[in-house]
Amino acid sequence: MKILIVAATQGEIAPLFSASSLKPEVSSQETGLELQTQDLRLLTTGVGMVATAFSLGRHLAQNQYDLAINLGIAGSFARSLNLGEVVEVTTDMLAELGAEDDEDFLPIDQLGFGESVFTASTTLSGIFNHNAIDGADLLLKQTTGITVNTVHGNEQAIRKVTSRLNPQVESMEGAAFFYACRKAGVPCLQIRAVSNYVEKRNRDSWQIGLAIKNLNTFADALLQRLATIK
Repeated sequence: MKILIVAATQGEIAPLFSASSLKPEVSSQETGLELQTQDLRLLTTGVGMVATAFSLGRHLAQNQYDLAINLGIAGSFARSLNLGEVVEVTTDMLAELGAEDDEDFLPIDQLGFGESVFTASTTLSGIFNHNAIDGADLLLKQTTGITVNTVHGNEQAIRKVTSRLNPQVESMEGAAFFYACRKAGVPCLQIRAVSNYVEKRNRDSWQIGLAIKNLNTFADALLQRLATIK
């Protein structure tokens, strides 16, 4: 199985490369990695939906994969999710793509010029079931996300987007990842760890280190399991 790991920054997936299971093919800036019998590559796109769409679109135009996995951190609107918790984002929306009509927001779908809601083309459970793999211990809570250019830190804006879309998590890349993978016909998953709650900006409460640790621990276990697929 040929797998592409997509992350906005190297920092979000750095621990993955120190795992004993990952062995670099070369000692340069190449991103190819070999995991047992698995063909695994990494693409770091840069932060934001524009950088992600461009980098991933260009890469997928020249390379083919059986699966693409987006790894990253996220803010959570849902207090039912714990800081550091790893989740599977199965639906992601471009929250800002549209037009304002006084106090109302008109999504691009309603305007008739495109779409703003994207879904993962596969799921963890779907992959495990299809390949007869015991993956019960790796199943995650499935969540709905939004992708934004400006992360929320204003109470009024948080109330408005929560009322309109009722998201559980937010990132700056997820929907763009889904979009690019769909256009290229590549099955895709989005896995994120909660680094903070979406609230008035409060850096003291952030748990970025914990989120990255848990994300990479999960990713390493997942890749080990996927390595059994021929």
